[in-house]
Amino acid sequence: MTMTAILETRATTLLRFATAGSVDDGKSTLVGRLLHDSKSVLTDQFEAVERASLGRGQDTPDLALLTDGLRAEREQGITIDVAYRYFATPRRRFILADTPGHVQYTRNMVTGASTAELAVVLVDARNGVVEQTRRHAAIAALLRVPHVVLAVNKMDLVDYSESVFTAIREEFTAYAASLGVADITAFPLSALAGDNVVAASANMAWYEGPTLLEHLETVSVSHDPAGDPARFPVQYVIRPRTAEHSDYRGYAGQLVSGELRTGDAVTVLPSGRTSTIEAIDVLGRPAGVARAPQSVTVRLTDDLDVSRGDLIAPVATAPATTRDIDATVCHVADRPLRVGDRVLLKHTTRTVKAIVKNIPSRLTLADLSHHPAPGELAANDIGRVVLRTAEPLALDPYAESRRTGSFLLIDASDGTTLTAGMAESLG
Repeated sequence: MTMTAILETRATTLLRFATAGSVDDGKSTLVGRLLHDSKSVLTDQFEAVERASLGRGQDTPDLALLTDGLRAEREQGITIDVAYRYFATPRRRFILADTPGHVQYTRNMVTGASTAELAVVLVDARNGVVEQTRRHAAIAALLRVPHVVLAVNKMDLVDYSESVFTAIREEFTAYAASLGVADITAFPLSALAGDNVVAASANMAWYEGPTLLEHLETVSVSHDPAGDPARFPVQYVIRPRTAEHSDYRGYAGQLVSGELRTGDAVTVLPSGRTSTIEAIDVLGRPAGVARAPQSVTVRLTDDLDVSRGDLIAPVATAPATTRDIDATVCHVADRPLRVGDRVLLKHTTRTVKAIVKNIPSRLTLADLSHHPAPGELAANDIGRVVLRTAEPLALDPYAESRRTGSFLLIDASDGTTLTAGMAESLG
């Protein structure tokens, strides 16, 4: 068994986190340091980094090369796409979304942080909190990322000054708290030298807190999707065409939240028809209960017309259906989103036609002010939209469920993803 396999078997919890920072804040170096010092880098990978660093005339390995995998990124020395890294320690497994720092790639941070439970926002100690720092904090707040880490990097370039760190921490904490971010933790780091990333720093005796990795290993990942109201989007209808299974009709998909049990009274949305769960199959075997995020097959006592895109939920906690949606969105396409645009709206496994009825405002992330009636949203813009769908949808407000409160707007002509949305109020 490999060392990685041993670590993964010992680690019992998973943390999804995203990194963000302005250009040249040292984000790729920080990620590389985390991977290298946690012994999550294969020997041949590190040897390739050493060779590439020597080819650039560098005396020491450039750990940023461990993460900048695309040729365009290596040549420019920047990160231009979201890269997902997987590593583990004896205490926890990690999925890291490394997002780019350029303003024009703000949409990529939305992609990377949409499923994150923690966001690491990097700041260059020499520059302090800049506009892009505020932008990243605002996105973390909008996406309701539960934990935010402020990583004040390059402390070695400010003589490891406590006063510099304190001033940056206080400014960022005040701003993030004003956005509604509840959990903020700050760390003084030098990713290049390794200070307080994995090992404690000998250069900052005034700092008595944990290292960044220790915090990542121990931060509470307390939200259990199984504790939320049950939501089961139907992905596939199973109807075997054999004599042995002629009466079998099952609905397969992933239970995105809550629990379902045999005997539960459920409703199928958007039709509103009700039935009772007759049986639940998990990995082909009968089970009395299913818990999120298991992939299961559900069978009902009644022969209802259920198809892909329908949502099965308990009668007592079923969401309301609606055709009118007020949402906060991040526009990710290069072509603008305009009032009157006809699009496709994809919510869980359901896709329906929709029209953009109004764009009430565009958000200025530097100060969270609203620019009224912009008429359109350009790439990387975040704003409010009002949508009308051709068919009813069973959404939850995003504040209550990040899975069933989110959706995508898609170009009907070519399938291009246009906009990522978060439902606010439902008509």
